[in-house]
Amino acid sequence: MTRVFAADGTAVPVTVVQAGPCPVVQKKTVERDGYNAVQLAFGDTKEARRTKAEAGHLKKAEAGAKKYLQEFKFDDIEKFEIGKDVKCDIFNDGDFVDVTGVTKGHGFTGVIKRWNSARLKETHGVGPVHRSVGSLGANSSPSRVLPGKHMPGQYGCEQVTVLNLKVVKVDTDKNVLLIKGAVPGARNSIVSVRDAVKKA
Repeated sequence: MTRVFAADGTAVPVTVVQAGPCPVVQKKTVERDGYNAVQLAFGDTKEARRTKAEAGHLKKAEAGAKKYLQEFKFDDIEKFEIGKDVKCDIFNDGDFVDVTGVTKGHGFTGVIKRWNSARLKETHGVGPVHRSVGSLGANSSPSRVLPGKHMPGQYGCEQVTVLNLKVVKVDTDKNVLLIKGAVPGARNSIVSVRDAVKKA
């Protein structure tokens, strides 16, 4: 993340996202596949790291060896040509987008970090349970832990979509998007950017 300054001098926090170039590898149609979609590739890699099926699939589109494949649904797929690159210029300054990514993994964590639970008092007599779960339910009724109880466990490493983020600037020279605010995932992780579905 970094920041840019608006015309009135206010600082705007932005996330720099490299948006392509993503060659079009495959086009899916309603007649053949039941839906309209475009499959894009991203990230160069060695051809030896692709299976023969993947290498043949990419070679058919003359896209070279790519690391990631992602489908995007479009109603109008005629404007995309197999083998042509999709770049960041499909977005404009001021557009609203949805960004999907995998959040940072925190491993096995307790309820305070995972669910923002309150800790017990740090005074004498509380015992060695200052950051524990607390009561899990009554003893006689229901005599079990109810589903949905906030418990320790795996935190992070889940797919999250952040809606209605504003594109502050589109840099076609460097092929990057400056998106206002934070996006899910660690630094240098893979995210997918689409037009906002809940914004007019």
